[in-house]
Amino acid sequence: MGLFERYLTVWVGLGILAGVGLGLVMPGFFQGVAAIEFAHVNLVVAVFIWVMIYPMMIQIDWHAVRDVGRKPRGLILTLVINWLIKPFTMAALGVLFFHHLFAPWVDPQSASEYIAGMILLGVAPCTAMVFVWSQLVRGDANYTLVQVSVNDIIMIFAFAPIAAFLLGVTNITVPWETLLLSTVLYVVLPLAAGMATRHTLERRSPTAVAELVARLKPWSIVGLIATVVLLFGFQANTIIDKPLVIAMIAVPLMLQTYGIFLIAYVAAKAMKLPHNVAGPACLIGTSNFFELAVAVAISLFGLNSGAALATVVGVLVEVPVMLSLVAVVNRTQHWFTPAAVPAQPAVIKGETR
Repeated sequence: MGLFERYLTVWVGLGILAGVGLGLVMPGFFQGVAAIEFAHVNLVVAVFIWVMIYPMMIQIDWHAVRDVGRKPRGLILTLVINWLIKPFTMAALGVLFFHHLFAPWVDPQSASEYIAGMILLGVAPCTAMVFVWSQLVRGDANYTLVQVSVNDIIMIFAFAPIAAFLLGVTNITVPWETLLLSTVLYVVLPLAAGMATRHTLERRSPTAVAELVARLKPWSIVGLIATVVLLFGFQANTIIDKPLVIAMIAVPLMLQTYGIFLIAYVAAKAMKLPHNVAGPACLIGTSNFFELAVAVAISLFGLNSGAALATVVGVLVEVPVMLSLVAVVNRTQHWFTPAAVPAQPAVIKGETR
């Protein structure tokens, strides 16, 4: 591992501190950057995420993608966790904490809004950042692409009904602009660029793809840290003004993330998935599509609502928590079946057999 990857937690921690500090010192700058958005998708953050996921898109081999359907267990695990477990455990934790454990310190209206924001996070599985987590755990890039793509297709049909059921309302309006723009920015465009790059490099040299990916990896980490700085800079005043509320919302969100990961990881081991499929499958189920959750929270409850705040806290909590889970996945490779390595032809006395 290089310097950036080896000390990634340190860099992200410094990025958090830098983001909060700069957000307090230069609020006008961050307000200006935050205003550069379309359909609730910040275009500057989108650029940094693009930088993060582009190296993984180059690694996708379309010949291997066609074989993913022969190994459906990883896909089944991802879909069960994302759509049959995660939304409902998030709702249950929200009710437990804000209608019971934290009830003495939170008024009923705010409590209901916090729960609503948490539910919206739980119903929105990750689209973009999962490519980063997959790369950090050396996941199968081809399998990750299929997992994300299938999730996005299901999200189009399942997000609104599940959110409406758990929120107890029927007028959920999916912000299609946010959903479609995010899919294009975070999947379609970098995938097309990665395909074109890979095709060009493979014609040049058998090792050209690996060499370029190695050169781009530090920039991928830089993109992650820059994203962290911006996200925490955007919310610096909120973090300082409402630290207790943020801490209370963060508790069930963190329990949800670690709990869902534990369920998925134990299931992945029981299913005897290879490590490079098990890691991304579990991380997809634990991370969130926060742009979609924030957009729906604002449209339903308002910009200054408790629901919008809860989705923002989800953004702030996600990166540090997901990095800790990446570390767990990397340190437990020996628990899982190693990925199959294609057999190489034997060379004996200058002859290939």
